[in-house]
Amino acid sequence: MAPLVLRSDSPAATRRIGRRLGRSLRAGDAVLLQGELGAGKTCLAQGIGEGLRVHDQIKSSAFVLVNEYEGRLKMCLADLYRLTKSAEVADLALEENASGGVLVVEWPDRAWGEMPRERLLIRLKWLDERSRELTLEPEGARARELAGKLTTDAKPGQRRH
Repeated sequence: MAPLVLRSDSPAATRRIGRRLGRSLRAGDAVLLQGELGAGKTCLAQGIGEGLRVHDQIKSSAFVLVNEYEGRLKMCLADLYRLTKSAEVADLALEENASGGVLVVEWPDRAWGEMPRERLLIRLKWLDERSRELTLEPEGARARELAGKLTTDAKPGQRRH
């Protein structure tokens, strides 16, 4: 499957994309968010949390590597920005800690070999101060289903390309 691309014209549109994704997630799903600082990873993660009906404020904390949030499903949010070795990521046992819930990882490129094999990778890219391009790269049947649903349900401000 070729990568699918969405465009977000605002932080609110990025959160809406995340919210739609969060509503579709099931236990065992993994979503990886990759992009430069400020590209919108945390904004997208906040939307995912809203879609999972998480009531706590979701924030990216470079000092706490893994945060857990309760909602319709447990959301395990890992921020790997400060890690430099795959072994450090392996020690986090991300898939095990997220079992029964959803795993969302910011900065997965810190340890590709430690990421779940079946996952939806979303690459966020700056277009300008407000706009972002989100490239969906699904691995596995479930991830392809999620990516297809996201692009089918795209709304104005979240255009498909």
